[in-house]
Amino acid sequence: MRGGRLADAYSMYKRASTKDHFTDDYEDREANLGRLQNGVWKEIGNPSWKRPLPHILVAIISSLLFGYHLGVVNDTLESMSLDLGFSGSTLAEGLVVSTCLGGAFLGSISSGWIADGVGRRRGFQLCALPMIIGASMSAATSTLGVMLLGRLFVGIGMGLGPAVAALYVAEVSPAFVRGTYGSFTQIATCLGLLGALLVGIPAKDTVGWWRVCFWISTIPAAILAVVIEFCAESPHWLVKRGRIDLAEEELEKLMGASHVKYAIAEMSKTDKGDEVDNVRFGELLYGRHFKVVFFGSALFALQQLSGINAVFYFSSTVFKKAGVPSDAANTCVGIVNVTGSIIAMVLMDRLGRKVLLIGSFLGMAVATGLQVTAASSFVPSFAVLYLSVGGTLLYVLAFSLGAGPIPSLLLSEIFPGRIRAKAMALCMAAHWVINFLVGLLFLPMLEHLGPQIVYAIFAGFCLLAVVFVKKNAVETKGKTLQEIEFALLPSH
Repeated sequence: MRGGRLADAYSMYKRASTKDHFTDDYEDREANLGRLQNGVWKEIGNPSWKRPLPHILVAIISSLLFGYHLGVVNDTLESMSLDLGFSGSTLAEGLVVSTCLGGAFLGSISSGWIADGVGRRRGFQLCALPMIIGASMSAATSTLGVMLLGRLFVGIGMGLGPAVAALYVAEVSPAFVRGTYGSFTQIATCLGLLGALLVGIPAKDTVGWWRVCFWISTIPAAILAVVIEFCAESPHWLVKRGRIDLAEEELEKLMGASHVKYAIAEMSKTDKGDEVDNVRFGELLYGRHFKVVFFGSALFALQQLSGINAVFYFSSTVFKKAGVPSDAANTCVGIVNVTGSIIAMVLMDRLGRKVLLIGSFLGMAVATGLQVTAASSFVPSFAVLYLSVGGTLLYVLAFSLGAGPIPSLLLSEIFPGRIRAKAMALCMAAHWVINFLVGLLFLPMLEHLGPQIVYAIFAGFCLLAVVFVKKNAVETKGKTLQEIEFALLPSH
């Protein structure tokens, strides 16, 4: 009976090649799934890509906010420091930035337990709430202490949002467009960064404008908190909770009635409700889950060790030497970042995750190589500017094509359903720790070692990432989450 029921809705998604790291066992299982009792195949095609799109567009508001709050202090820090009385204090300025990163670590490390405990939709609301409170405190304050507390609250929301967004998008997207929809989170982050830069332009000349910049961010946060209530809950989470009837209703919204039975049957094989609360922190660090969790943490670590935040930070100086005003330079970098993310969206489900990741890290290695060359004494002075500016733009473009959008998407695909939320939380926490360390050490390293050696170190990590991805990454293009789980983590 169960085999017949599975077959009734076979071909919910297009099947991609199973060559890359997928077992013969798995190929046999896939070959037998779709056969009807009379031996005839039934083709019902892919679910509509339009149905989940509105739900995903609401969810990625969290990524838009993430990008906005990353960039909101860039142009406002100077005028903010004058108003709040900490101008000239590098310690206070550093705390305004680093307090947010500390909050992001707290938000990310708890995101898995929150997402599994109250669901993905409530997770988004719990992401929006501290962002509204924190941004309002920052906008209204007259003291540094309240500003820091506000930045801590905002950081908690920033840490929680990307992890929940990656889970939600992966779990509600049809397999054949999951890569495309997964890229939306990176595009939204880039648009948030660009929006923060544009909104912050008047801050240098208009007294109190920095407060407006913080108030503005409460609007999309409030929209997210309210509108997500009308979006579908993740069917995977509902099945893990044993709420099958509600999961069927949500699947019908997301995919259409003809795909519900097959999807429920597939989820029921992996998302066991009695195990959802039994995942312990230590279980992610040893046993059969260790390899996949280590891969995810290492991939995020290499993403940050490639120097992306340092390159973004240093880009203003590079453009300033070339005679380009900082506002124009930041806008230029933002546009390149968005453009690359859109190209990645188009290519994600065509070329696949692994190819884009390898190409992205290679491009970043070449770009940092240009920066190393620009810092060399034998390069003519007129060529230094072209190499520096060209290297910076090439780096940002290469990053946005793969190393930016793919890690969170790929990890949300390869983690088994039982540990997906908590494993993502652990890997995102590792991301924030490395992010903090790179930010802390970049300027001292630049001062003591010089740009040539620092960029050479970044290039080395980019090449290490190429080898690591080539050896360890699996291709998930076109696969359902259940297919990936069966292939990577056999049930025995």
